[in-house]
Amino acid sequence: MDIRAGVIALALLVVVAAYFSIRAAVKTMQTARKLSFYSLRKRQNATAWRLFFLAIFLAGFAYWLPFYGEPMIYVYFPPSATPSLTPTITLTPTITLTPSITVQPTLTLTPAVSDTPTLTLTPFLPLAIEALFEGPVTPNPEALFTAIQFSPKFDGLNPVDPKTVFELPIQTMYGGFDYNNTLPGVQWTALWYRNAQLVCYETKPWDGGTGGIGGYTECSTPIDGWQAGEYEVQIFMGYEWKVVGRFRVLESLTTPTATGTPTP
Repeated sequence: MDIRAGVIALALLVVVAAYFSIRAAVKTMQTARKLSFYSLRKRQNATAWRLFFLAIFLAGFAYWLPFYGEPMIYVYFPPSATPSLTPTITLTPTITLTPSITVQPTLTLTPAVSDTPTLTLTPFLPLAIEALFEGPVTPNPEALFTAIQFSPKFDGLNPVDPKTVFELPIQTMYGGFDYNNTLPGVQWTALWYRNAQLVCYETKPWDGGTGGIGGYTECSTPIDGWQAGEYEVQIFMGYEWKVVGRFRVLESLTTPTATGTPTP
């Protein structure tokens, strides 16, 4: 059972308790009417009113739990999102050159790095991330973001020498972009995926103004640290997806080697 299911179950139990409390209050009042002694009747009525107020408190608590209690629980027990879709990445580029001469050598080049983008599905916000929202979620529909540029260095305005392929080790990765027509205070979110697994995120009210340069998202401590793999960064304004950027991290960058065998 996850946190949300537990909260709903607890709210239902509280509603049941409120029902029995009201039922007990009604029975107590009915019993008090049949008593002849004023002091006993007064005591029974006081007990009935206490049960009635308890039922009102329990009903209010049951209403408070799913709307305000669940986000408070996520503050102390942050959820770990696990996307359900895992696209398969296959990279096998092969270049074959056959010169038309009397001796026909066959030359095969196998590059270690390819910038072929990976096909992914439409970005979406996990429910666990939505539970952390603090600001309004209705962005300006005309808000624009430029393509994300990646680099382990940031000069305050732009990533330094941006690339799409990087070599381990990495301390911090920055994703820089320019923006326009944004509304201050609207919740914005950046999700960092490695091989379709969420490893880093940030979500907070937008504090970058209505337009300019130097916008960025950063990731310093991804889950399990920086590892080789395919990375994707998705940026949202409210619930609306705005831009996606991708880069690759390798164990080491190697230069392509050519192998050939002359064939008479």
